[in-house]
Amino acid sequence: MLKAGVLGAGHLGKIHLRLLNESNKYNLIGFYDANPEHGKQIESEFGYKYFNSIDDLIDAVEVVDIVTPTLSHYDCAKQAIKKGKHIFIEKPITNTVEEAENLRALVAEHNVKGQVGHVERFNPAFKAIKDQLDQPMFIEAHRLAEFNPRGTDVPVVLDLMIHDIDVILSVVQSKVKNISASGVSVISDTPDIANARIEFVNGCVANLTASRISLKNMRKTRFFQKDAYISVDFLEKACEVVKMKDAPENPGDFDMILQNAEGIKKQIYFANPEVPANNAILDELETFADAINNNTTPVVTLHDGTEALRVASMIIDQF
Repeated sequence: MLKAGVLGAGHLGKIHLRLLNESNKYNLIGFYDANPEHGKQIESEFGYKYFNSIDDLIDAVEVVDIVTPTLSHYDCAKQAIKKGKHIFIEKPITNTVEEAENLRALVAEHNVKGQVGHVERFNPAFKAIKDQLDQPMFIEAHRLAEFNPRGTDVPVVLDLMIHDIDVILSVVQSKVKNISASGVSVISDTPDIANARIEFVNGCVANLTASRISLKNMRKTRFFQKDAYISVDFLEKACEVVKMKDAPENPGDFDMILQNAEGIKKQIYFANPEVPANNAILDELETFADAINNNTTPVVTLHDGTEALRVASMIIDQF
């Protein structure tokens, strides 16, 4: 069991504390929060040990779980890495791409591991279809959320869209060629709704929409590739696969057959892969423990987090 400590005990920090405490791969040592009153309250309510300083917490653990506001990610991670500690860091990895690049260099220099909390990679619906994604050429993502004041200190691209950016970059193994985007501030100082079109060198195009002022919640992504359409509902944790194959010579009465202008016939068939229930946050934390213990590459590396932030920054620069 790895000795772990959490920096930041806000909404998400409390979830991390509970899951690390329950996990059999970690020994939760305690946490630090910049608000001592809040920290003491969490300590008395849940029994987690509250540390009075970041340094004291880092010294007491092997893994530092950083769930502080984005602006402080870089400083917290730098302190931990320089003391030889592994870091799990919430998304977005840092406030700027330059900071993210510096963290990558530090991790290599001090021979520790880092993982970024892009939790949708662990969504069971995405995991269920990931192996069926084969060079998608058009991707459409909608991530809509009802208004919540928490998170409005950053553009909706860093708050919501970055989830889909990371998922798409993990699927499309090609460099970004061009980005066009627009964003509108409605009730915040930063854009509340945004749309981005990402064109890749291999010809793939991704169209992403994110909003935090919607009347309903939606988190859906659709992948279109040769002979297949794959839909993932990250919110409902459901997926659908529609595939085409050459039609049989003697189709059955209930077979769905399409014929194109050239006379080529295809059979359409549907699949709804089984989606095993999981706790995605627990999964991401525990796979990080496995990467440390087995000396393997984390599922979402600091490189992945940096590239997602790089694309997000390129989108924001268009506004």
